[in-house]
Amino acid sequence: MSKLYEVTCEEFLARLASEAPTPGGGGAAAMAGAIAGALSSMVANLTVGKEKFVAVEAELKALCQEADSLRAELLDLVEQDAAVFGSFMACYKLPKATETEKQARLEAIHNAAKQAATVPMNIARAAARVLGLADRLAVIGNPNVITDATCSALLARAALRCAFYNVYINLKLTKDEAFNAAMLEEIAALQTEALAAEERVLAATDKALA
Repeated sequence: MSKLYEVTCEEFLARLASEAPTPGGGGAAAMAGAIAGALSSMVANLTVGKEKFVAVEAELKALCQEADSLRAELLDLVEQDAAVFGSFMACYKLPKATETEKQARLEAIHNAAKQAATVPMNIARAAARVLGLADRLAVIGNPNVITDATCSALLARAALRCAFYNVYINLKLTKDEAFNAAMLEEIAALQTEALAAEERVLAATDKALA
């Protein structure tokens, strides 16, 4: 069976719209982040090689390489999100006839919830990095495609926020206070950075379009 990111756009959307549990919000967030990464690559590629930007060409090539890497990472996370959901649901089918089985089942659910929170957190982390690329490209990239950098930033920001909510719902089931606290602390930091980056991109774009 083809991986979720290998099917056509039409088929992916059909699966997303269906009653099947995967792909779901996490996979959609990862796909949005991958699209954001592709747009950042586009901006870099449409800037590299132009005499006007020779002073930042090395940086642009590095940004493009990172955007390509993040796109691949986020596509893989589409698949990981579906897989971890399947593993999580399997825990609910474990036997619970005895107290020992009940305890083992509960522990398995808690551990699976931690993994189910970690995957969307990785989506958020990758999306935050894409947003950082778009932030820089809005400044040094070809101004003729600045709105593509803006779209990259906004899609990455959306992916980030969607991923956070998928983290939140799974943290309710982990029962690991230290793990949850660390996740929430990181989310707060990423939220602050993302908001600042989004504001910078929008300000730069509005100035360029004025």
